[in-house]
Amino acid sequence: MNFLYPGFLFALLAIAIPIAIHLFNFRKFKKVYFSNVQFLKEAKEQNSSREKLKHLLVLISRILAVIFLVFAFARPFIPLSSTGEPGRRNLISIYIDNSYSMETVNKEGNLLDEAKRKAKEIAAAYQLNDQFQLLTNDFEGKHQRAVNKEEFIQMLDGLKISPASRSLQQVVNRLQRESGANKNQIAYLLSDFQKSFVGIQPIQSDKDIRYSLIKLNANSLPNISVDSVWSLSPVHQPNQAEQLVVQLHNYGEEDAADIPIKLTINRQQKAISNTKVPAGKSVKDTLSFSGLQKGWQKGMLTIKDFPLTFDDALNFSFQVNTEMKVLNISGDPSQKFIKSLFAADPYFKLSEMPEANIKYSSFSDYSLIVLSGLKQPSSGLAQQLKNYVKNGGSVVIFPDLDANGAIYTPFLTALSLPAVKQLNSGPAITSSIELKDPVFKDVFDQVPSNMDLPVVTRYFSYLERNAGGKQGILQLPLGQFLFARYASGAGSMYLSASSLDPKDGSLSRHPVFVPMMFKIAFSSVKEQPLYYTSGQSDLLEHQKISLGANQSLTLKSDGIEVIPEVRQVPGKTLLYVADQIRKPGFYDLKKADSVLAVIAFNDNRKESDMHYATDQSLTDLFGKQKIALYNSQKDALSLNIQAKNNSIELWKLCLILAVVFLAIEILLIRFFNKTKNIQTP
Repeated sequence: MNFLYPGFLFALLAIAIPIAIHLFNFRKFKKVYFSNVQFLKEAKEQNSSREKLKHLLVLISRILAVIFLVFAFARPFIPLSSTGEPGRRNLISIYIDNSYSMETVNKEGNLLDEAKRKAKEIAAAYQLNDQFQLLTNDFEGKHQRAVNKEEFIQMLDGLKISPASRSLQQVVNRLQRESGANKNQIAYLLSDFQKSFVGIQPIQSDKDIRYSLIKLNANSLPNISVDSVWSLSPVHQPNQAEQLVVQLHNYGEEDAADIPIKLTINRQQKAISNTKVPAGKSVKDTLSFSGLQKGWQKGMLTIKDFPLTFDDALNFSFQVNTEMKVLNISGDPSQKFIKSLFAADPYFKLSEMPEANIKYSSFSDYSLIVLSGLKQPSSGLAQQLKNYVKNGGSVVIFPDLDANGAIYTPFLTALSLPAVKQLNSGPAITSSIELKDPVFKDVFDQVPSNMDLPVVTRYFSYLERNAGGKQGILQLPLGQFLFARYASGAGSMYLSASSLDPKDGSLSRHPVFVPMMFKIAFSSVKEQPLYYTSGQSDLLEHQKISLGANQSLTLKSDGIEVIPEVRQVPGKTLLYVADQIRKPGFYDLKKADSVLAVIAFNDNRKESDMHYATDQSLTDLFGKQKIALYNSQKDALSLNIQAKNNSIELWKLCLILAVVFLAIEILLIRFFNKTKNIQTP
């Protein structure tokens, strides 16, 4: 049996004092008794033995009652066999959920404040020589080290709400990393245990760690979140119409009407709207605006929703460019189809090079390269184009059908494209269109039943060896294609079976040719994501950035500066920020003093769902691992949480036994040896 100090010390003193008092009274009794022994022998010889027994029994009952009463206050307990190995120091790991959902309140106040109070109660139940570890969603290094009780309390006082969000499995994994070989680890997890935090997958936990889950209960609150946003505009041009789609989600139990939506770009209001969001549903709304100027745009979508406001705004960023550079390498200068096509829109800046004078070094300046009617495509050109596409570029090839197929085959195979099988000629063949392809997305408002499509009289048929990366856009009968896309590296290559010469078909003059080429050009622009998630997105992508030997990139925002790890891969530059960016907002990507991009970050939206896991679901997730689960509405988490969790308590039994022995004493005094009093002479 063990005792919680200092109760045991007081127990010894409290036992010794009543025993001494009773021994003194007993000696006095003996003195009186022997002074009247002659009389007692004559008058009460038979009752004397019973009186002795009565006093002895009363003494024993009173002593036992006092002993068990003192033991009850000393809180004795029997340690369980699973409470760790003796001689090993206890490591008490306490995780406190400090995500946005812990800002909600119940009758105890703010959930985070309640968690901090209960953490202090837990710490108070352990000894001064035990070690403590504080873990939060921030996963900070200073919170990972073991500290004494005083330092632990100081850390608790400085704990604040954080935008970081973790899963229950991540928290358990982090706790297991600190499990020491010479320590008995006891883990307490204080959280509201949102369903998004708990998840549905079974928890993989360390069997040597004892887990106690303390569930903090918040009042059920309605919440509407700005869930996501995306653009319907393929590219962003100055003073052109733009369309954004915003998605709202209602996590509450009641429909929400007239939710105001406001769009601001560079702090200027661009659009407003009102929408209705049914309970538990998501709705989309399209916002139209214009009047953008060249450069990076900082956008924000906001709603008004109380009392939870952390998810009422969504940041996003994008770049408006004044031009797109396109290169046309032509084998027949007399053909003006590509020039006429891109000259129709001033957004495109077309450069032309003859086949005999190609400047390979300038390829990286263009978003799209078109090869039209090359007579003698070389292996050197193929190698340069392959590197260009590998780094994210797009190439469109319209062959010259008058050139021998044997000339084009080495060029195409060097680009990992199919070889020319044969040249086909004859009556006009009508093509079919793949409307589900992204190239034709949003091109047609309504597709007629007998749609006019390009026809060809001459075309190459190709020998397909591996069609896994091919996507047909315009199809011909018998499994042949007129125009197809092939994925290659970080870019794409488009191959036509016919030329642009009108004698070979109607492709170059057909109405479908213009939107098809424009969509190919627009898709060649590598747009960065509109936004990332702070604390979760640790890998950022950007178009290729050239850095010198001593140059580095930085992310800056309102006094925050992050130096990412840079890795160069084909077609793009990867920036690893780990978990350095935790605050939402706009961050400037800089090389020296030059701003390369504006990157937007937002809080994780999984905190928006205010639905909580049940006690049974939490128990089931841990499977055979035994855990202690406390509910703050049902359980009074008092200072004896250590004993409740790790031992069999005996204080209640001691209190009952104290009452029993007091009752025995009363009964002995009242009823034992009840005889008629005898008068002494």
